[in-house]
Amino acid sequence: MSASLVLILLMAVLYAGGVYLLLGRSMTRMLLGFLLVGNATNLLILIIAGPAGLAPIVADGVEPSEMHDPLPEALILTAIVITFGVSAFLLALIYRSWRIARADVITSDEADVAVGGADSSIDDEASNEAEDGSGEDTEFEGRAEAKTP
Repeated sequence: MSASLVLILLMAVLYAGGVYLLLGRSMTRMLLGFLLVGNATNLLILIIAGPAGLAPIVADGVEPSEMHDPLPEALILTAIVITFGVSAFLLALIYRSWRIARADVITSDEADVAVGGADSSIDDEASNEAEDGSGEDTEFEGRAEAKTP
């Protein structure tokens, strides 16, 4: 059994491009990276499935070693459906974040920096805000106060 070098190189390029896009801060690039990694995984399953053979439902007199296993194709079809569902969910998240913030790029906030341990003064400010209730974090921030009479 020998896999085509072109398929292996294509799979490697898809994985490399997908991982590169997944590491970006733009959610659209993350979605494209996820799609590339999903397609590369489908190609990997196809490569390791083995050589092509006869269909498993054939007439008498065919040896089992000449038949092809249909399981890899079933796994690829399942992976395509799952990738489509997750991609639709990610696309909905991207649209929602764009509607709320009008931005596609995820920014670092003070809590992320505090968890990273870069500055302990942020932890003190966050605890002070939590005690007096001034640090209320809502989806609508200042817009809710403007609409109330």
